[in-house]
Amino acid sequence: MRYEESRVIKHTPKNLFNLVSDVSKYPEFLPWCLGARVKNIKQNNFDADLIIGFKIYKEIYSSRIFLDNVQNIIKVEYKDGPFERLENHWIFKENNEGCKVEFMVDFKFKSVFLQTIMETLFSEAVKRMVKAFETRANELYT
Repeated sequence: MRYEESRVIKHTPKNLFNLVSDVSKYPEFLPWCLGARVKNIKQNNFDADLIIGFKIYKEIYSSRIFLDNVQNIIKVEYKDGPFERLENHWIFKENNEGCKVEFMVDFKFKSVFLQTIMETLFSEAVKRMVKAFETRANELYT
């Protein structure tokens, strides 16, 4: 499943880059994110484990996050968890009205059951997630 979204948000690219790259704070505002652990921190990348859950479902997945703070790009490389594959990136570009945010996620669950469930919920879930980042930016930077 692939989802792409582009929108303009009235904040600076640097502030939004910093918000998205601060994975340890995700449980404070991101729907379904129950926990986050950041480890193996290097100059431009780190590993993160996220606990994602809703109702009776709970999973942990691991990824490596690559930060390009010159171009304001964040790329996520899947390492381990319930997915067969997961790709994700954020691009933050200067815009007259603030920042143009380009978001992409593409994934496939190992479980056919989970994949089938997510196909019905996917679009709404990702929209809620992107909106949660925008709301958090408004709280922090307005």
